[in-house]
Amino acid sequence: MARRHHYKRRTKPAHELDVTTFLNLMVVLIPFLLITAVFSRLTIVELTLPSSASGPRSAEEGFMPEVIVREAGIEISNGKQVIATIPNKDEDFDLDTLSDYMVELKQTYPAQDAASVLMEAQIPYDFLIRVMDIVRSVEVPIEIDDSKEFVEGEPQFELVALFSDISVGDAP
Repeated sequence: MARRHHYKRRTKPAHELDVTTFLNLMVVLIPFLLITAVFSRLTIVELTLPSSASGPRSAEEGFMPEVIVREAGIEISNGKQVIATIPNKDEDFDLDTLSDYMVELKQTYPAQDAASVLMEAQIPYDFLIRVMDIVRSVEVPIEIDDSKEFVEGEPQFELVALFSDISVGDAP
């Protein structure tokens, strides 16, 4: 004879979730994360491809410098002929001399904002960025007046734009 067990189910009261401790944690955690978060800022440099390098320029178009980075050194051209050559110094590119020369070019042609940076294929990408930064701007020491307060011994610099419209391409 089969025995049937009939158990009466006891009804248990439903448990309520206690979320107060979780909410207390969120009240403390969210402001902490917002205060300590590092907000990133993107800087975008608009680049263009150089116009035909072999095409002749008219006198109305003006002077446009081309910085050509080669393994042997850096050449500065006006699109038709090389106007300056900066040889490597101690097996590395002489970027200080390039910076000085770009400042001289900007003083000679103050209205010109366009320049081209042309590189040989085997030159590392890091040098492209460094040369572009030098062609775009230069840090110039600021002359300090006696009326301004400054930290003694620390030179103050100002960023001055040179040729801000950069074209990038392969060296011929």
